[in-house]
Formats: sequence, C-alpha cells, structure tokens
Amino acid sequence: MALVDANAVIRAATRWTLGTRLAFRFCFVYFGLYVITTQMLSSLLIVPTMGVPDLGERAPIRTVVSWTATHVFRVTSPLVITGSGSGDKTFDWVLAFCVLVIAASAAVVWSWLDRRREQYTAMHRWFRVFLRFALGSTMVSYGMVKVIPLQMPLPGLTRLVEPFGHFSPMGVLWASIGASRPYEMFAGWVELVGGILLFVPQTALLGALICLIATVQIFTLNMTYDVPVKLFSFHLLLMSLYLLAPDAKRLLNVLLLNRGAAPSTELPLLQTPRRARLVAAAQILFAVNLVGLNLYNGAQAWKQYGGGAPKSALYGIWDVEQLSIDGVTRAPLITDDERWRRVVFDGPNAAAFQRMDDTFHRFRAQIEPGTGTITLTTPNVQAAWDANGAFRFTREADRLRLEGTLGGQQLQMELRLYERSRFQLESRGFNWVQEYPFNR
Repeated sequence: MALVDANAVIRAATRWTLGTRLAFRFCFVYFGLYVITTQMLSSLLIVPTMGVPDLGERAPIRTVVSWTATHVFRVTSPLVITGSGSGDKTFDWVLAFCVLVIAASAAVVWSWLDRRREQYTAMHRWFRVFLRFALGSTMVSYGMVKVIPLQMPLPGLTRLVEPFGHFSPMGVLWASIGASRPYEMFAGWVELVGGILLFVPQTALLGALICLIATVQIFTLNMTYDVPVKLFSFHLLLMSLYLLAPDAKRLLNVLLLNRGAAPSTELPLLQTPRRARLVAAAQILFAVNLVGLNLYNGAQAWKQYGGGAPKSALYGIWDVEQLSIDGVTRAPLITDDERWRRVVFDGPNAAAFQRMDDTFHRFRAQIEPGTGTITLTTPNVQAAWDANGAFRFTREADRLRLEGTLGGQQLQMELRLYERSRFQLESRGFNWVQEYPFNR
C-alpha cells in the first residue's frame, strides 16, 4: 500500500486556481491603494485634535493624477482637488483610473515574478483584516453622523419657504431624510452596527452582510438622487462583496438552496489559542476606541453646527409686510424683482433675504442685540448678488423693524414673524390612528 504524503495532501487542499491567484493579486493592490489614497484612511486612522492627510491629494499621487488628466483624458480646466465636498470630481475619477491601471500592471508583474506560488493563504487572512478595518471604520464614521443627526439635518428655515421645485434631486433626498430623524437614526444604526461587527472576528461575516445591504442602499440613493458620492459608495459595496466572497458557497446553501452549511474553513490569524485571543482582543479594543472617538467628534459637531448649535438672536422667518426703497413704498408684486418678500435668520451668523420670485440672497450677519445693529456681508466673491448692508433694528414680540442700507439703497422694512407651527412639516407629528391618509 503506497504511503500518502501528508504535505502533498495539504498543498492540494490549499492550492488556489490561477484565476483566484490573479484576482487576489489585483484586489490586494487595488483595494490597498484605494484605501490609503482616499478618505477611508482618515476614517481608519483618527488622530484627536489633528487630521490625517489625504495622500491622494499630495505628491507624488497628485502629480500622477494631474498628468494623467491632462495627457490621457485631455482635461484642460484646472482640477478641483480639495474643499468641494464632492466625491465624484474629475480628480476622483482619474485617481480611480490610475489605481486601476497600477493594480492591473502590478498584478501582471507580480504573477510573473511569483508564478510558482500556489496560494496566498496567510497574506489573504491579514489582508482581510485590513479590509475589515478599513470598511468598518468608514461605516462607523458614516453611521455615527446619522445616529447623531448631522449628515442630513432638519430642513433649515430657508428650506421651509423655498418652493419644492427649486430643490435639486440631492436636496430632495437630504430634506426628506432630515425631516425624519428616527429614520435617519435607524439608517445610521444599521451602518454603525455593521461596521462594529466587522471588527470582531466571530461576527465579521454578519457585519459584512449588513454592510452589503447598507452599501447597496447608499449606492442606489446616490445613483438615483445624483448624490456625488457614487464612486466612493460603489467601492464600499465592492469591499463588502470581497469580504463575503470566501463564504459565498456557504451563504448560497443556506439562503437559496435550503442546504446545510459546513463550518468556515478559514484559519485563525495565529495558530496558538493565546495569541489568537490577544489579536481578537486588540481588534475589539481598536473598535471601542474608534467608536468612542467618532462619538466624541459627533457630540462636538452637534453643538457646533448640528441641532444643538446656537441660533440667531433674531431666529425665525420674517414676512416683509411693508418695504420702502429710497423713500418709495414697494407693493408686494411678484413682478417686482427688487422687492423683498421674507428675511430669514437661522444660524447665529447668517441671514437670507428672499425676493418676490422666491430666489434667495444669503449673507453673513453680525447681529448686536445690545446696540440693535445688523451688519451684512456677502459670503464670497462668487455670490450671484454682491452687496453689503447695515441696519438698525427694533423688535417687539413678533414684529421687527429694519432701517438701513443694502447694496447702496436706503431700505425701511416692517416685518412680522411667521409661526412655524403653520408648516405641516413642523406640526403634523406622528399618528398611530389615521382614518384617512394625510398626504399633503
């Protein structure tokens, strides 16, 4: 009877196909580069009191992306790189293209140099840990700003009086989710729980499933409401699928084929039980620290610009009942482009003037209740209507009088406070019993 070579049996059991090896090499380079060159790195490495630099916006990566945009895609306009808030900038798409080309080239070279390697089992286990942490930290950060309703805040006062038809698709989504804090918080808890479960080895599979469900919804909303995070959310979805791939057959058996699933064959990171426990404990401690830092940052943001932020000294929506410009009384005609309809004071340093055609002009406002003065300045030089103003004001309960200059014109206004309870969005609330749908 021939003797069986135990090592040969183990090698045969762990030998990867050529396609699997190629896919791993590509994903290792692509996802690794994407994490360290995008905002995912700052979510993964939170440093209190200071930000983690975005490596994609710095040399040499920035230089490579700029060169590619100019010479490959023939982009002639200056690239918007920082400060826009969009994740779908030309720079972001070209960066993804560069990462794709680098990963594909690296996979080819790697495959040639390491063509005798039969598997990357150990490297794969550690790479999955890296990807679990990268995806988990991003989901925690996104989830926390929904659990603490910051990402989609309650519609501001200007939104309440702005015609719905003026909303962009993204504005519709932001206002509708922001109007329902319970739903926003629920969506945040889904993302937060999915992210936290990814940090614990025993619950990572469940976390990846929850993250897949969450990222499918996020990507769908971004695509259907034109939210400029399409590229980024698509990568979060792909990372969720990658983490689920080793268990795809087991999940298929349970979820679709009504078959039993064998235990996972994935080996622990370290073979000795003591070391495995220490590594697991380190992952959990990292998660606790990450959640704590996000919670602290969210609480601070809530006080600075969220629902707990200070309000204007003249907070409210004020209807302009009477207005004179340079001594001439202006009737409230919708055809009068110079006639103001409302003045809205929301944040402590902001004011918005609404014309009869419902367009807004926004200002920085310095309000001094002690002296009864308001100083208005346009927020930036690109404002559609560039003008400064200075007013004296007197207030009696729900009446306000403004007198001063704006844009070189002398203005006198008599205003009345609009009761917010008249908005259905503010007053309707939640009702268990409804005899008829209240769809207004």
